[in-house]
Amino acid sequence: MAKKGNRVQVILECTEQRESGVAGMSRYITTKNKKNTPARMERRKYNPFLKKVTLHREIK
Repeated sequence: MAKKGNRVQVILECTEQRESGVAGMSRYITTKNKKNTPARMERRKYNPFLKKVTLHREIK
């Protein structure tokens, strides 16, 4: 049986890399509680292509 709940998987994608045009794309998969955080998630994560910590936003 499938679990019942409000937790969903979301993909976080780097915002700086998209604007800069560097090859590749830094993405992370995480979960969030849709009931507690209905807005799009933003986290500062490490980007191995740019070799620094950058802002990652949730994509659909």
